[in-house]
Amino acid sequence: MDKTEQGLSRLQQSIDHYQTADRFWAEHCGDYAFKTACTNMGSSLTYAELDTHAQHLAAYLQNCTQLEPGDRIAIQLPNVLQYPVIVQAAWRAGLVIVNTNPLYTATETIHQYNDAGVKAVVILANNAKMLEEVVPSTDVKLVLVTQLADLHPLPRRLFINLAAKFIRKIVPRYKLKCAVNLRDAFIQGEDSSLKKVELGPDSPALIQYSVGTTGVPKGALITHRNLLGNLLQIRERFNDFFVPGEEIAIAPLPLYHIYSFTFNCLFLPAYGAHIVLITNPRDTSGFVNELGRWPFSIFSGLNTLFVSLCQNSNFRQLDLTELKLTLSGGMALTQSVSEEWQRITGCSIIQGYGLTEASPVVAVDNPDSFCSGTVGKPLPYTEVRIVDELGNEMGPGESGEVYVRGPQVMPRYWNSDDQVPDKEGWLATGDIGSFTENGFLKIIERKKDIIKISGFPVYPNEIENMISNHPDIIECAVVGLPDETCGQVIKLFAVSSNHRLSVKQLRDYCRERLTSYKVPKLVEFRSHLPKSNVGKVLRRTLLEEEVTRMQKLRKHI
Repeated sequence: MDKTEQGLSRLQQSIDHYQTADRFWAEHCGDYAFKTACTNMGSSLTYAELDTHAQHLAAYLQNCTQLEPGDRIAIQLPNVLQYPVIVQAAWRAGLVIVNTNPLYTATETIHQYNDAGVKAVVILANNAKMLEEVVPSTDVKLVLVTQLADLHPLPRRLFINLAAKFIRKIVPRYKLKCAVNLRDAFIQGEDSSLKKVELGPDSPALIQYSVGTTGVPKGALITHRNLLGNLLQIRERFNDFFVPGEEIAIAPLPLYHIYSFTFNCLFLPAYGAHIVLITNPRDTSGFVNELGRWPFSIFSGLNTLFVSLCQNSNFRQLDLTELKLTLSGGMALTQSVSEEWQRITGCSIIQGYGLTEASPVVAVDNPDSFCSGTVGKPLPYTEVRIVDELGNEMGPGESGEVYVRGPQVMPRYWNSDDQVPDKEGWLATGDIGSFTENGFLKIIERKKDIIKISGFPVYPNEIENMISNHPDIIECAVVGLPDETCGQVIKLFAVSSNHRLSVKQLRDYCRERLTSYKVPKLVEFRSHLPKSNVGKVLRRTLLEEEVTRMQKLRKHI
């Protein structure tokens, strides 16, 4: 048996030992019972307190509701102390978690609840009124309503919750017959015993929705085996880098996003890390003030978040000498942002690559030996190959679609008959990439975002990366618009710090650095670009806006 087979065998033994992701969490966190687990809005929970709250809520779900193991529970919350508690409680009760964006409209929420067959929901009181329209159109039988500070000490809890309701007036009145106050659920659970639920590694743990590889929202069915496999793989890559019980991590990305969920909610607790949950990272001033309170050593973010912080004068004055790991994922990292972050913080950004269907991490740089411009090497026991349109495997330096196989790859989509992954376990990611001679993976572009100019492929990431180096450009996005002559033409959307920068000047800048057919034919300056709730620039929204505008113009011709 070679080293790879021996390692894979040890991985499988570890998965069989833990069985479920909550047991992985509980076994590791027992060593850090009195260490601070999470902090949010000025209050903290130790790992022991988090564990106790999870036990009580799990007992309530088992004994005081009609929920059965395998039922789906939606967590529709921002980053608050309740989130990790609910995750552990749901799994201990044998439920399947459906992470749901708290900013979803009623229509979006109804679709996701019905597709997943959601029976119970945990939601912030601020958003509970929206469920008045949702619940009658779904199978939801229980709504647990929580307020921002429900797990804070009494004086602070009253101050924050009452201020939200009566001073800031961000908690509308709602009427839900199936609503239960989350604090009441904790109290009822204290008087109930928790029965062991017989779940195994192949039991569903999570239904995580993503546009993913298909272009339409689908729920990736993530098993406990998938999560355990990914957690153990990440641990093997980073095991010698963290000091158990000593790390302070900043978590600005929402936990309902798979990147933050796996890293901040499941992985870092295994090292007894203190995780600072940021409820609203878009409030840059408040966010930077919070950063100033902590000698943090770990920061996970994405390109647009790094841009926002680097532009903030107060952030540039922070003492960041303890920062030793900055992780980037979720979208392409531009060279200019990477260099600016390094200059300001003294810490290089380590890139990773993943997707929801892979739980999510596929590759990540090693902090001690990384290759700039790549997303690192595939995780241990992860196979990655580059394939052309005819199915031929490509060699180093040759680009093609990225295919992935490994223990973290989901078995299937929820409510779908599609053979994804294929019969041999390979997942076609929809991303175009290549390998370097040394085995580092480069992600070039999303397959569906490639622009074809007279048959020549143009990668938006390449153009955006180059234009981001312009000293007056804050951020930009490139899309391909339909054109009768060339098939498509390139349009650039740019946010500039210099209102005098002209379209001609920007196009001249591009001409000096790009071959002629890659130079944007159209340029539009904007005050901001549309972004997802995790801060990813939405090219799709820009494209839809332009296509709609073009169609209206044709009607008037």
